[in-house]
Amino acid sequence: GYRVSLQGNFFGRNHTYVTFPEYNPRRHIKLDPPSNIQSNATASKCQIWWSVRNVPWYLVEILQYELQYKEYSMSWEVALNKTLPSSLPQVEIEATELRSGIAYAARVRCKVSENENSYHSQWSEWSQTTVFQRADVPKVSEKILTTKTMQFLFIPLSFGTLLYLFWNCKLSSSPIFLKCCFLTLGQKASLALTFPRQLLSFSHSIICTMGILR
Repeated sequence: GYRVSLQGNFFGRNHTYVTFPEYNPRRHIKLDPPSNIQSNATASKCQIWWSVRNVPWYLVEILQYELQYKEYSMSWEVALNKTLPSSLPQVEIEATELRSGIAYAARVRCKVSENENSYHSQWSEWSQTTVFQRADVPKVSEKILTTKTMQFLFIPLSFGTLLYLFWNCKLSSSPIFLKCCFLTLGQKASLALTFPRQLLSFSHSIICTMGILR
């Protein structure tokens, strides 16, 4: 250990005061605050990570972190605090702890773990803040609506596609028009029918629409 004393001149006389007769630096550690804090929020959770600087390698693995986060518009006095169980410089916040559509601010600080007997430290200053917001979760009604819409579209689209393929093959393989004969009042009449161009154009539009929907 070390002996720490304080010297001063009082009333024209020099005096020496022993402040710490046995001072051990490893028992009085205060680290720099974590830096480069970042976040990434999704609909299910928010990930926050950071880095530490000017920390000896033998202390990095025994560090303890405390996370503090709050709604961005609120004061830090009402923030939530979490002491992290791991020495890893990262943490996850579940989406259930966050309100949708609300921006949050978070910061972190560090010190040597209290479980260590060889070292002792106080909390560092707080780091800079990172701002994040939980991603919105699609509404159930919107999912149902999309599913029903695709179900209703599937039948006519499939039918139109089959008609298009069938008539396209018929027209390409036969050089003459399709004919249909009708018997009316004992008289024989023949009527040549061609496949409507409107239906062919409509079926082609359906094929293009299916390609877009994919």
